[in-house]
Amino acid sequence: MKGKAIVFFSVYILSGLCGYAQEATQAPHFSHADTLRGSLNPQRTWWKVLRYDISVQPDYGTKTISASNTITYRTLASGSQTMQIDLMAPLVIDRIVDGFGKKVAFRSIDSGVYHLYIQPTSRNASGGPGNTSHEGMTRSVTISYHGKPIEAVHPPWEGGWIWAKDALGRPWMSVACQGLGASAWYPCKDYQGDEPDSGASLSITVPDTLTAIGNGRLQSRTSRGDGLVTYRWEVKNPINNYDIIPYIGKYVGWHSEYQGEKGKLDCDFWVLDYELDKARQQFKQVDTMLRCFEYWMGPYPFYEDGYKLVQSPHLGMEHQSAVAYGNHFANGYLGKDLSGTGWGLLWDFIIVHESGHEWFGNNITTRDLADMWVHEGITNYSETLYTTCRSGVEAGNAYCLGTRNKIRNDKPIIGYYGVNNKGSGDMYYKGGNMMHTIRQIIQDDEKFRQVLRGLNRDFYHQTVSSEQVERYISLHGGRDLSKVFDQYLRTTLIPDLQYQVKGTSLQYRWASCVPGFDMPLKVKVGADVYWLEPVQQWKTLPLKTADPGQVTLVADPNFYVTTHKME
Repeated sequence: MKGKAIVFFSVYILSGLCGYAQEATQAPHFSHADTLRGSLNPQRTWWKVLRYDISVQPDYGTKTISASNTITYRTLASGSQTMQIDLMAPLVIDRIVDGFGKKVAFRSIDSGVYHLYIQPTSRNASGGPGNTSHEGMTRSVTISYHGKPIEAVHPPWEGGWIWAKDALGRPWMSVACQGLGASAWYPCKDYQGDEPDSGASLSITVPDTLTAIGNGRLQSRTSRGDGLVTYRWEVKNPINNYDIIPYIGKYVGWHSEYQGEKGKLDCDFWVLDYELDKARQQFKQVDTMLRCFEYWMGPYPFYEDGYKLVQSPHLGMEHQSAVAYGNHFANGYLGKDLSGTGWGLLWDFIIVHESGHEWFGNNITTRDLADMWVHEGITNYSETLYTTCRSGVEAGNAYCLGTRNKIRNDKPIIGYYGVNNKGSGDMYYKGGNMMHTIRQIIQDDEKFRQVLRGLNRDFYHQTVSSEQVERYISLHGGRDLSKVFDQYLRTTLIPDLQYQVKGTSLQYRWASCVPGFDMPLKVKVGADVYWLEPVQQWKTLPLKTADPGQVTLVADPNFYVTTHKME
């Protein structure tokens, strides 16, 4: 910990009291645009996205795109409605028509937010236009637009459209927009809680010297006869807005099949032509990754759309069924072990981490960005599970514990709701160590494994809240973990076990914690192991050792806690 966090921590330890950590700074200022983007409103709640059909033609020379998106939706209310659509400047909407070709009026109401004025039109019995609109109807709007999309400055962290060149100076294009939002390059309901239930298609028109790749399966490759070719890709499953991504470059590919829990899984790999030999060798790790993750987390969630690994002009991203890979065909994270233990150099971080998101992030998606720990914390822990699968429990434990030096405890992991705000970057390493702690509390790896598999089964292709995931883990883990989640997700404090030895007895209690914190803890006193059930009041335990004054208490390092001997 750094600076003010240390002061806070010391005060709580010395007082022996429990309470929520208070932020040293005020809550950030959020704009009206943040609320429009991050929350539901009457312009969003009356309709449900069913499908996106996107067509895009990039112009590499001018860094512009000409595109359209047909949004198919289901009405949840009757009559005329105002629809909110998000599209970030400097992209410009040219024209909007409904499913019958009728022009739809629209206007900009805030930065990147448009209102469309949808009239009650439907087909009558004879097949012609009618004049009624009812709840439960399937309708569509097609939005034509053009312009210069936000350009990525430092993808994937500062995202947008990527206009890169490969090592031979040839065009290499893609998009990375998690956090920034898919509306950076196509019009949509840019809200994580509403995924297109019937999937999406992406048609990409490029010079015939290049190859274009999208999510899911290739449906067609059509030559236009003018030096251009259109690739059409399609996913059948629901998909996050930010996961729908084009890759354009001098790609070559190969195909393999993985025999998984649900049968044959089509696996495809796309890399720049001059990287083929290195890629074939490095991507052999995919089979092991799939085997380990299917064991721990359940069947790969998108058999219908296949699995793809696509070389990208940035480090990597979890684009559903088309995972972005930019780790230079080397193990570790850009050649480094993030745990500092050596175990992270035995596998390719981007293959493992970004593919882990197919389970947590893509299969299970949080409605609000504030709950992003469900994506990143559990996927971070998938790295530990993978290390365990490959090298054993002790190796996995060591890897997880080695990442603790990256925890900052700067602010709570859960962000502010309704304003498209994510919490601390500790959602990765602290989130992973929280999951490791919960695994110790459950004391049964098979039960823990079934919790992870159950999450992916019972929330299959769904959007969820953190509270839903927390309740599920508590229910199926066999213990109320609500205070554990409050502690690690909603404060910056590390729970501290205060203890003292009096005679032949151990006295102990929790401090630096939320009210009601009652997490069990495995400790070693001398040569003896105990499971304690601390609360905020002192409890007493008779010790087995004949000379307790000469021994110290050591908490099981697999729990993310501190200990403090009281004098």
